[in-house]
Amino acid sequence: MAEPGTRAAEETADHGWRLRHLPVLLVAVAVLAAVAAVAGGVWRGADGALGAAAGVAVTAASYTLTTVVLAWADSKDPQLVLPFGLGLYVAKITALGGVMVLVASTGWPGLIPFALGIAGGVVVWTGVHVWWLTTVHARRMPR
Repeated sequence: MAEPGTRAAEETADHGWRLRHLPVLLVAVAVLAAVAAVAGGVWRGADGALGAAAGVAVTAASYTLTTVVLAWADSKDPQLVLPFGLGLYVAKITALGGVMVLVASTGWPGLIPFALGIAGGVVVWTGVHVWWLTTVHARRMPR
């Protein structure tokens, strides 16, 4: 049994805090993906709809992977967060750059909606995350 006031006691008391925000963020980007698909479809047809929704999905998958990996690393040892975070960042940026170059080489008309979907996903995910931290999470923090 962990002694009160220690990190182990805090984790035992609320071990799910690292991922508590994830469902709210995923719902927000799911709504964005639907809106982006409609907007992309109106703008560039089926390719635009697919591109915009896929761009949002890529962002959501990337941020979800980061959230889960960093939550795991922090649960094992907080000193693992930096190396895992940086390694994952380098891997994701490299993979995203490769995907963008590959897609651009095909001449696919959904490329611009895809890129805009990625940008929109970043803005919405970050905005909802900030909202979560400043409202919902802030109410749970002891003063």
